[in-house]
Amino acid sequence: MTDHYDSHDGASTGDTGRPDTEHGMNRRQLLRHAGWFGGAVVLTVASGEVISHIAGSQDTNARAAAAGSGTLRFVQVSDSHIGFQGPANLDVVGSFTEAVNQVNSLGFRPDFVMHSGDLTHLSTAGQFDQVKQLMTGMKTDRIFTVPGEHDSIGDAGRAYRRTFGMGTLGDGWYSFDTHGVHFIALVNTLSLEKLGHLGNEQIDFVRKDIAGLSSDTPLVVFSHIPLFAMYPQWGWSTDDALKVIALLRRFSSVTCLNGHVHQLFTKTDGNITFHSATTTAYPLPKPGRAPAPTPQVVPARQLKEALGIRSVGYRQGDRELAIKDQRLA
Repeated sequence: MTDHYDSHDGASTGDTGRPDTEHGMNRRQLLRHAGWFGGAVVLTVASGEVISHIAGSQDTNARAAAAGSGTLRFVQVSDSHIGFQGPANLDVVGSFTEAVNQVNSLGFRPDFVMHSGDLTHLSTAGQFDQVKQLMTGMKTDRIFTVPGEHDSIGDAGRAYRRTFGMGTLGDGWYSFDTHGVHFIALVNTLSLEKLGHLGNEQIDFVRKDIAGLSSDTPLVVFSHIPLFAMYPQWGWSTDDALKVIALLRRFSSVTCLNGHVHQLFTKTDGNITFHSATTTAYPLPKPGRAPAPTPQVVPARQLKEALGIRSVGYRQGDRELAIKDQRLA
């Protein structure tokens, strides 16, 4: 197993031929899964392996240039915390708007954007409406979201689901297929004691969802809280994630993308690669380097260095995903 902080890496995507109406979600409903924030990553899948690439490297850029219309490219953003007020970022709307502009300046139109949670800071109706409106400015075909713990304060996620949960199952989980890749969006922020939690109903959903898939189908799994034990002392783990990980072991290429920790981190465990995204709001300390994971106040120039977006690319017929993290600076 390998761990890597502050990485610019590769992940995975593709098309299994399953319709976009899977699990009762049609194209119009999928469009309503609006959300993006944090770090943007471009992933490319080839040869059934998840291969890391240095952001801005000639290899990554060559892949993007050669990808053509047969390539899936999407963006992950995370932890916009719209509504946050504090010295760690005096204008989270402004930095999120910069991230939206950066997505629109990638040089290609993403097939979709995934916001991996904490869209808002206090889960008020006004904050949900504001972040949804901001995301309408992104030039993409589809927008998806998963909730963070800040999106379910006081109401078990009901306001989040009213805004972004159309067509989802249970507490907001779902799956979809495109370009030969199967995507699963999980919710692990609603039953928090200290760690993230999925619950038996959602684990059963995953079991049934992947039962008919070939083991060489590339999988990409989205969640807010990491599905690995990044730093349980701060709640940066999911207590029942191993039950889902066991279901994914038979697949040759699995990429798990999360938010929550506000920093880039990569971990590889056999056939599964985990990538934590950065944020568009404010940095958090690296594990154990502070008493608690509280917003860090840094000079304005350094703040932009800690914020960013992530784009991911995949060429159909390949199994390798290419991930590219880009700073807002």
